[in-house]
Amino acid sequence: MAAISQLVNKHRPDLSPYEELYKYFHANPELSNQEKETAAHIVKHLKEKVSSDFDVRPNIGGHGIAALLFNGEGPTVLLRADFDALPVQERTGLAYASTKRMRDADGIEKPVMHACGHDMHITSLLAAAETLVASRDSWSGTLLLAFQPAEERGTGAQAMVDDGMYDSKKHAVPIPDVCLGGHVVPWRAGVLGTKRGLMATAADSMRITLHGRGGHASMPERLVDPVVMAASTIMKLQTIVSREIDPADHAVVTVASVQAGDAENVVVDDARIAVDVRSTNDQTRAKALAAIRRIVDAESVGSNAVKPPTIVPTRAFPLTINDDTLTTALENSYSAHMTSDAHNYNANCDRIGGSEDFSILGTAVGKPTAFFCYGGTDHELWDKCEREGRLGEGIPVNHSDRFAPVIQPTLRVAVDAYAVGALTWLATEK
Repeated sequence: MAAISQLVNKHRPDLSPYEELYKYFHANPELSNQEKETAAHIVKHLKEKVSSDFDVRPNIGGHGIAALLFNGEGPTVLLRADFDALPVQERTGLAYASTKRMRDADGIEKPVMHACGHDMHITSLLAAAETLVASRDSWSGTLLLAFQPAEERGTGAQAMVDDGMYDSKKHAVPIPDVCLGGHVVPWRAGVLGTKRGLMATAADSMRITLHGRGGHASMPERLVDPVVMAASTIMKLQTIVSREIDPADHAVVTVASVQAGDAENVVVDDARIAVDVRSTNDQTRAKALAAIRRIVDAESVGSNAVKPPTIVPTRAFPLTINDDTLTTALENSYSAHMTSDAHNYNANCDRIGGSEDFSILGTAVGKPTAFFCYGGTDHELWDKCEREGRLGEGIPVNHSDRFAPVIQPTLRVAVDAYAVGALTWLATEK
């Protein structure tokens, strides 16, 4: 594996321009399914700054992009980066902080921020692509870059597949032999990690409307109060994990939003709650979802609701399970490459708290996948919080309005993770 490490160290481009590119993406985020300008900028950079030899196929499943570099006989390796942002008001204080506002799918204008780090994903994959183009005399096969939209909605990967990404009569992207993806997380910057087996939980989200009968707050006997109904439902939902899930198992049920009127003396007809569920296996997933339905229905009946609740699923993420064979190969390559004090590798990292739809790009066509993670937290902040015993409270996490990875060494580790990962299968000498 020393040969792979030498290739990456030799051909990695000057990352200074990519630091500026990262700042551009950070300052110009776009919401899921609206990533038109981001996609156009990716295509422009690939063709003009990386290599005109890329066969770029845009507009897959919305704004998705597949970029192919054919380089002789050998395996096809897919490297994926997602590029949508979140409806979050940025409070990082950075000079390049986002001030962008967009209308969401409901037409409501909201602030937009790359609060999950997808801007780092885009930038690092583009730099890794330049690394692999420069080293193409030393590898053989097909490099497939998949830039994926709408990850935050859990729909982007499936949309690309459903739109015929691999269909020979449509986009005709070759089916990959290996699928690799990565994510920046709130670990110490410079740390790269993999894990065999479960890497990220499944996730299911839904919006629930509880139907009451509104009126004057002074006449409770004339009403069916949806606020009380919602409060009772929320408290009962919290018993699913504590009283129905095996303590040796793992699940999370979160009510993340409650909406019901805005006046002190007016009770509205309906209350709306948004529920998010995380689970680590299919059995627990099914059990938790069934329990939610049972509890919501029962609380509506018990509250004398005017009609049954309306439950609308909004997101569904699969379990992210790293293939053992792929992950073992990455362990060998990454451990040989990440050897300095500033950059280190963890072959048995913690699974991440969030969820991912990346694996669909492989599982949809029966191919194995592996997902790696890398830290983005400034060393001084990490050390300070560690001394104070405040790592849990002091480190901004993904989706926080203060989440902003320190650019270096985060960018270099991410670039190397993609490039070393691809060369694990493509390099002619290892």
